[in-house]
Amino acid sequence: MKIAVVGGTGLTGREVVRAVEAQGHQPVVIARSQGVDIITGDGLDAALRGVSAIIDVSNAPAEDAEAARQFFGTATGTLLAAATRAGVGHHVVLSIVGIDRVAGNPHYAGKRRQEEVALAGPVPTTVVRATQFHDFAAMVVSWSASDGVAPIAPLLVQPIAVADVADALVAVALDTPVGGIVEVAGPKPEDLVDMARRTLGVRGQTVELAPSWQGRFTVEMAGEVLLPGPNARIAPTTFEQWLANDPANRPGAA
Repeated sequence: MKIAVVGGTGLTGREVVRAVEAQGHQPVVIARSQGVDIITGDGLDAALRGVSAIIDVSNAPAEDAEAARQFFGTATGTLLAAATRAGVGHHVVLSIVGIDRVAGNPHYAGKRRQEEVALAGPVPTTVVRATQFHDFAAMVVSWSASDGVAPIAPLLVQPIAVADVADALVAVALDTPVGGIVEVAGPKPEDLVDMARRTLGVRGQTVELAPSWQGRFTVEMAGEVLLPGPNARIAPTTFEQWLANDPANRPGAA
């Protein structure tokens, strides 16, 4: 089976390509670097020829909610139109757990628009909402650190390995379309500040962490807002295993 991976050259996309190949199927990478543009549609018809399923893990910077909605809405509409012409039978969208409970985050606004367009579109669709990745705390520190201090929101999350998300996306793509939302999450909840402290520790980095709700993550994301529901599919890789085994966590690697 040919499975198109939209955003297949990015961090998550590369893992999805790996997972598609591991299942014995043929990945088709959809990315501008491959001559395919999901906004204009250039190259899409040719790329989707013979494709049975699409896994969309595309992303874009989102500092403005309206810009994010426009990007994800346009990209998804263009992709669905081409998928319809190609006879694609299943459209799988990677989204985020909790986006329906957070109003003020620009990126989440864009992802909600993506979900809406995909689920209302002509191609049978499954939205896979995943929790934050294991490296999320380190990313937040890199975004906010200044003069050796990093403000970081005390979020409660249930982090998941990127490879586990990729495996889940491929499993969903090979299954019958749900026409709705499924959730995937890591094994257990973690505190983001503690995750950051432990990640910095194994990487040998010294940054003072300042728990704060001032920044891109506001108090509307406190409590259990970002945790999955009771029917979520639970992935196997723990945060501790990721800390111990991921090459990025070796001192000096980051």
